[in-house]
Amino acid sequence: MHEILDLLQNNSRLTAAQIAVLTGRKEQEVKTMIEKLEADKTIIKYFTLINWEKAGVEKVSALIEVKMAPQRDVGFDAVAERIYRFPEVKTVHLMSGAYDLAVLVEEVTMKEVAMFVATKLATIENVLSTATHFVLKTYKQNGFILEDKESNKRLVVTP
Repeated sequence: MHEILDLLQNNSRLTAAQIAVLTGRKEQEVKTMIEKLEADKTIIKYFTLINWEKAGVEKVSALIEVKMAPQRDVGFDAVAERIYRFPEVKTVHLMSGAYDLAVLVEEVTMKEVAMFVATKLATIENVLSTATHFVLKTYKQNGFILEDKESNKRLVVTP
């Protein structure tokens, strides 16, 4: 099962027939396993990684550090849930260290990110402070290099 998940994570366009060949399983067995993984929400969603800069689309991404006070009986979960429900929020991680949540936000302009932080995020009860870091350039995302400058990946062999 982990082998199928690894293959789909690296290329969600693989068909059950292709996965069957790569894993040595029967196609129907692969289809059944994938359906089960989708039904129990192990596979949550299939997506495409897009280099928006190459597509000519301007987007601003920001990583926002959030310090907060945990709530009795629910810890950080209730506040995290309020935050991840905002459509601007792409990712939320509970962190160890200097801050509690890492929130990745995507908007069209820096001003929109600033307004999100000022009017929506910072005003949530139990949020103590925020620190916003704007992403200047993304080199690698979800394990994939966005612009690979190295076209020849062969090792140099000298006599």
